[in-house]
Amino acid sequence: MSTPEDKPKPKPRKKKDDPTPAEVEKAAGKRAAESRPAASDEAAKPKPSAKAKKAKAEKVSDDAKADAQTPEETEKPKAAKKPKAAKADKADKPGATAAAEKPKPPARRRDQPRRREPGEAPIVVSAHARYVRTSARKARLVCDHIRGKDVEQARAILSFTTRDAAKAWMKLLESAIANAEHNHELVGDELKIHSVHADEGPTLKRFRPRAMGRATRIRKRTSHLTITLTPKE
Repeated sequence: MSTPEDKPKPKPRKKKDDPTPAEVEKAAGKRAAESRPAASDEAAKPKPSAKAKKAKAEKVSDDAKADAQTPEETEKPKAAKKPKAAKADKADKPGATAAAEKPKPPARRRDQPRRREPGEAPIVVSAHARYVRTSARKARLVCDHIRGKDVEQARAILSFTTRDAAKAWMKLLESAIANAEHNHELVGDELKIHSVHADEGPTLKRFRPRAMGRATRIRKRTSHLTITLTPKE
């Protein structure tokens, strides 16, 4: 009689190794890819650029306009542009001819010489400089050189004169020329010096200490300068 201990024991089943988390994730991803292949294909395709989209939209709009036009509009030729009016048409107007015949005035009024009427006295233009800080004697030594000279000659003489009074005479000459051009409509280069003179002005009195407690007077002279211009004959 056999006992339970004598019965052969069943062989133990082999346990399968549990899959690792990485293998589980990989298998899940593989199944998801197999289930939706279309989505992966769309993702793989490159996206169209902005220029391609714009060109496609313009093409669609042109096709829509062509479809909207009627056959009559397509067959109708474009109207030719009217030529611009020629400049000769402007010249035909009466106002244009009058403007063309009218002489142009000079750029400056002083460039146009003033005409003297017969029997009219010559114009004399003057300029004055008062309280010039130089003695009348020193000023006369300079003005004697330019009396009766043309404006151009007087300018040249004064520009090369080494005395300090020549600077005051040069300023006064330019002032007289400006008066003639602005007030009497004369041309500066067509003038000559009619008269020029220097008068004594007030004297400033100052004192300086000298030897033995004395005080010496110092006289600081001034002068009044006058120049007159007239047109050349």
